[in-house]
Amino acid sequence: MRASTSGRTLHDPRGGSFWFDAGAVCLDFAHTGGEGQYAIFETLHEPSDLAGWLAEPPLSAAVTAPATAHELATAKTLRQAIWDTAHARAAGRPLPAGAVATINEVAATASLVPRLADDGTTSAWASPVRAAQALSSMAREMIELLSGPLAERVRECASDDCPLVFVDSSRPGARRWCSMERCGNRHKLRALRARRSTDSPG
Repeated sequence: MRASTSGRTLHDPRGGSFWFDAGAVCLDFAHTGGEGQYAIFETLHEPSDLAGWLAEPPLSAAVTAPATAHELATAKTLRQAIWDTAHARAAGRPLPAGAVATINEVAATASLVPRLADDGTTSAWASPVRAAQALSSMAREMIELLSGPLAERVRECASDDCPLVFVDSSRPGARRWCSMERCGNRHKLRALRARRSTDSPG
């Protein structure tokens, strides 16, 4: 994919927000909502919501035709497949066959096409740009992630109550938390309180 960075601001429906960089655009996309208990985090309610997400950096895929209800349904199916395969890889489990089939199916369709600008120093996505193409590009990125050198660095946040998943692309490979701003700081505070409790007289 053309995008070389990732990360989005996640909003908790119960209040608060924080910056979360999943390390890959496809994994950022996996955190736009979900099924079951994660339905409260849904952000893709209408096709226009999908188009809006795709248009934001780093993907910057501003669609030239309105996103459709079918593309929104495909997006949610792909999102769940990315979520399921990422968590399976993080846990060392076999990848779910249905999720793998979904990723492969979406990846097999036409993807975004990069186009070099006349100045030779910048690029953009060649028109027409459709939501389905962006979904294909994210599916292909997920295939590269799961089959590439960073596959063993797909991890779930170390917090007991945080399901966010990311790929640790740092050189030392020591990332444990979804975000130091969120779960990392919470862990530090808990550890500090535990030490203070242990050090207290009596």
